Amino acid sequence: MAGVLSAGTPSAGVPSAETLSDQAFRNLVEKKVRRTIRKHRLFTLKDRIAVAVSGGKDSVVCMYILKKMGYSIRAVTIDPGIGKYSQENLKNLKSICKRYEIALDVISFKEELGMGIRKILSKMRSEGIDYSACMICGILKRYLLNRYAKENSFVAIATGHNLDDEAQAFLMNVFRNDFRLAVRQGPKPGITRSAGFVQRVKPLYNISEQEIIRYSKAMRFPVYYGICPLSTDAYRRQFIAILDGFEKKHPSVKYNILGFQEIMAKGIKSTGHGKSGNGTRVGRCERCGEPSSNSVCKACHIMEKLELHNSSPRKTMRPAN
Repeated sequence: MAGVLSAGTPSAGVPSAETLSDQAFRNLVEKKVRRTIRKHRLFTLKDRIAVAVSGGKDSVVCMYILKKMGYSIRAVTIDPGIGKYSQENLKNLKSICKRYEIALDVISFKEELGMGIRKILSKMRSEGIDYSACMICGILKRYLLNRYAKENSFVAIATGHNLDDEAQAFLMNVFRNDFRLAVRQGPKPGITRSAGFVQRVKPLYNISEQEIIRYSKAMRFPVYYGICPLSTDAYRRQFIAILDGFEKKHPSVKYNILGFQEIMAKGIKSTGHGKSGNGTRVGRCERCGEPSSNSVCKACHIMEKLELHNSSPRKTMRPAN
């Protein structure tokens, strides 16, 4: 069904990426990123963009390409405090940002929350709360990133989510019967807008994992190519294996999944359901004032369990450099 193919889908007449020189390949990737930004109106050259970087290949490639294209960016990394892993990533990020003259701000769990992720996990489990490391880390990072971007007047937060990430996430939401999350996916996620929420954008939405690996290695970026040592998301890994295996016989499957999601989201918006966020009203957390669909946001719920509200994050988050 040609109608569901994404704009980034390989098509007849286009040279295979494997046959291209590194320079030609990088040009192709950058062209696809530029097309995604324009097609989905992610941001303009006049906008100030915060690029969330972890030290991994995806976010570094995203940061570099946006800088090369002339966008007004500032990199920000959240240091969860995972020992040598975090230290090495931070060292690499500082080196890359210095090389390409990109300002980098560092926000640490320890400074903002009073403890690193390992201690947070230990304390949560001692209370009988068995949330995964990825879930807790993700909630707290999103909370800190939104505060940072809002307080520093950024129009959007660019992340390194790629084609594979998006296809995996959509299938996971289908299998979990989570329509609310599935319809909110996309290069400019969400179907409602909140004054307190800084828009997330995904410039690498149509770039595959393998394309990013090749681009990063061609640029010789000193980045981490593995998974986080605290990652326990075995559920996602099953979908990685399923999609990668299926892709060998059906090369366009990941693009088709994204194309289907885009058509579904447009259909929902055209019916008017998008105006109400599919029944979900975005209000404010009564504790911290951040956007939340509940009276208390997930970050404050975690901090309450950790008894961190008496020493809550600083009201104003200053750039680290």
